[in-house]
Amino acid sequence: MRVSKRASGALAVGAAFALVASGCSNDNSGGSDDASASKDGAITIEGTQPERPLVPADTTETGGGAIIDYLWTGLVEYPNNGGAPQNAVAESIETKDSKVFTIKLKQNTKFHDGTPVKAENFVKAWNWAAYGPNGAQNASFFADIQGFDEVYTEDPDGPDGPKKAPEPKAKEMSGLKVIDDWTFEATLAAPTAVWPTKLGYSAFVPLPDAFFTQKPEEFGKKPIGNGPVKFVSWQDDIEIKLTRFDDYSLRDRMKIKDVTVKIFQEDTAAYAELVSGTIDFMQQVPVSSLAGDKWKADLGDRAIASITPSTGIIAFPIYDKRFQDPKLRRAVSLSIDRKAITDKIFFGNRTPADSWANPLTPGAEPGNCTACQYNPDEAKKLFAESSGFTGKMQLFYNGDASHKEWMEAVAQQIKTTLNIDAVATPMPTFAVFRQNINAHKMTGPYRAGWQQDYPDVENWIMPLYVTGGSSNDGLYSNPEVDALAKEALAAPSLDESHKKFAEAVKKIDQDVPSIPVYFQGQQSGHSEKIKKMELTNVGEIDITSVEL
Repeated sequence: MRVSKRASGALAVGAAFALVASGCSNDNSGGSDDASASKDGAITIEGTQPERPLVPADTTETGGGAIIDYLWTGLVEYPNNGGAPQNAVAESIETKDSKVFTIKLKQNTKFHDGTPVKAENFVKAWNWAAYGPNGAQNASFFADIQGFDEVYTEDPDGPDGPKKAPEPKAKEMSGLKVIDDWTFEATLAAPTAVWPTKLGYSAFVPLPDAFFTQKPEEFGKKPIGNGPVKFVSWQDDIEIKLTRFDDYSLRDRMKIKDVTVKIFQEDTAAYAELVSGTIDFMQQVPVSSLAGDKWKADLGDRAIASITPSTGIIAFPIYDKRFQDPKLRRAVSLSIDRKAITDKIFFGNRTPADSWANPLTPGAEPGNCTACQYNPDEAKKLFAESSGFTGKMQLFYNGDASHKEWMEAVAQQIKTTLNIDAVATPMPTFAVFRQNINAHKMTGPYRAGWQQDYPDVENWIMPLYVTGGSSNDGLYSNPEVDALAKEALAAPSLDESHKKFAEAVKKIDQDVPSIPVYFQGQQSGHSEKIKKMELTNVGEIDITSVEL
């Protein structure tokens, strides 16, 4: 799961649609004129240990993704209120045919090491990310660009097999060309109407020259971005320190000076510090605080309720032969009573999922997940027709956040309906959990989630369900889905693209590669010292909005 960015600048070409989502502001004092309280101030916010070093194109989870979003600014950004993408580092993005794009940069932006952000910093970064041997997790995001198939090759038997991916034919994509210091051209393999919208995702940010002089993992432990804050230090499992970048020249400059991301092993510990005022922001309070609206009583006017384009999911490790039968997967999904979970576990603060893409997303169709219905009789029938399941079915989750209650409820429902020995099993931390997922070592269904990277239904299909997608962690593959997704990308308009993706979703719904469980409702909180703040369109704290 990954995250989106803040917003600033002028309208981007080709992005005339809005996301109905939550931007949220909170102003306890009624004003924001006194900047002196903020300009040298500091906040501490709750976070999680990044799974791996902070390299944008190699980060697909929220622990590292949030830090990357603070450290970097891309070509476009997404408004906090869910509106159309807006230009950030891009001065303009122009196209006549949705295939050849001319991108001009603002000329006064810098990296944190003082070097200018030039066209070649984007082109070199994108080519590095797409080049197969570099192993970037987000490589597939560059598949739209002409020449991607010549720089990226697939491992024929997976990461654990004896065979290796063939050497790519080229090291650079033919569709990228530097015109001058501040201009580059991107030619796509086919017209793609949604492409400019994607450019705010962190895989597309620029990299400084310094990145290419060292190993990526070395750079990622002391990253150099171009965003409103710069990196100071990182103590594993303790904290990451950031400070204001005074040479930042775009509109979303920091109003405060320092940000400490404190890394917690348990969300209940973070919540205790939020209530006491030891930390200044927590994105999601624990499930235990939702009963009887305890979190509202604890936090008072520091409580923030919002909705975000996020979905709670249970994914299948389809690389495990026991989970390769679609009838079994559908039976498991139909045995889950989503409304009982959202009512009894989340106390009405979540909504039962009924579609494959979150309904806040442009192009999403509500109610298209027939596998999301609670139908125990049909579940039993399909299970009897399926390959069945013997032994213990472990449903895994990360134990450092509030997933125990709902995962145990899901396991019990599966056990009651299908008479499978289903049990919810915690893994110690989110980082360890994700490492096992990325290594394809999961031996049972596991908690997942998707928080959209950019506002289009394409983001709910391509990364998750297309063969080789950046977050297709269970290795699901259906050639019909791949073909329809390819047609959707090449559609001449967004409407036609969305129709093709809807056809692909019908195939996905038949296969049930994962189980949508709930749509996210978010309950956040801040400290008394924060006078004003906003949430991004995906529910993170917008650190550039904070006033003390």
